[in-house]
Amino acid sequence: MNRDRFEKQKDFILEIDKEKNIYRQTHLSGHGRNENDAEHAWHMAIMVYLLQEYANEPINVGKTMLMCLIHDIVEIDAGDTYAYDEEAKKTQQLREEQAKERIFSLLPEDQKASLTELFDEFEANESPESRFAHAIDNLQPFLLNDSNDGGDWVEHGVGISQILKRQTKTRDGSEVLCDYIMERLEDNIKKGSIREDRRS
Repeated sequence: MNRDRFEKQKDFILEIDKEKNIYRQTHLSGHGRNENDAEHAWHMAIMVYLLQEYANEPINVGKTMLMCLIHDIVEIDAGDTYAYDEEAKKTQQLREEQAKERIFSLLPEDQKASLTELFDEFEANESPESRFAHAIDNLQPFLLNDSNDGGDWVEHGVGISQILKRQTKTRDGSEVLCDYIMERLEDNIKKGSIREDRRS
């Protein structure tokens, strides 16, 4: 064992444990507590495996799962940015870039480079894997919120125009999953869980 290399890996392992303390706006199914980032990432990784057949293009499943597992590690420093918080989004990229450099720099250089490249690929949303990962990143909180009668949308006064704008990335990764979301959105509008603010 290369002890210096192992110590760096161990430091990173312990650092990312902090992801379990970053809570999101989304609640667990069954009207549970807010989920944390680590739970979100784990859920996404399993969903990639289960739902891979709905990707628009063939994907490397293992690569996409790892992409999902690391995509929110930066929130240890940057904090969670709520999907519909336009003010927080203005500084999100800078906060996350600084966090990425600090946290991945704990690793040996080769692993830092590998995970940084994978993180950047997710952000660029240009490869089949990143497009499907974004689709799953949108679907996962949607499924939880839909199962909770739209409680988070109601709490934050979210309008359908905001949700439709966010779901454009879902369609890039999976037409099938996006169509399912559109179907469920209409039901939630009828129930009053989502504000109807589309321009006629």
